Amino acid sequence: MENGAVYNETTEPQARAPRRLPFGFTLRHLETRRLSVKVVQAILSFVAVLCEEIVDDCSICSGLYFFEFVSCSVFLLSLLILFVYCTDFYTSLGEDKVQKL
Repeated sequence: MENGAVYNETTEPQARAPRRLPFGFTLRHLETRRLSVKVVQAILSFVAVLCEEIVDDCSICSGLYFFEFVSCSVFLLSLLILFVYCTDFYTSLGEDKVQKL
């Protein structure tokens, strides 16, 4: 019994803990088509913010300021949606609360 033969047959090797990506990154809550639309939306809204910043001089700037506000808001909200759906934050909030948001 001192050679450990008794324990070799009954014990199982310890399983490794599964590797987790940073921030619990997952794509199971967002299908591929919707994910690609949200990523394109974030990219295009960021490009819109950059294009608005290029304008140096304008005669009537109220439309430009409104465009800046809308494009920046869309960019930030699309990043928030991607964060919620692509991390473990979705499960911690709960599906019903995410749908209400």
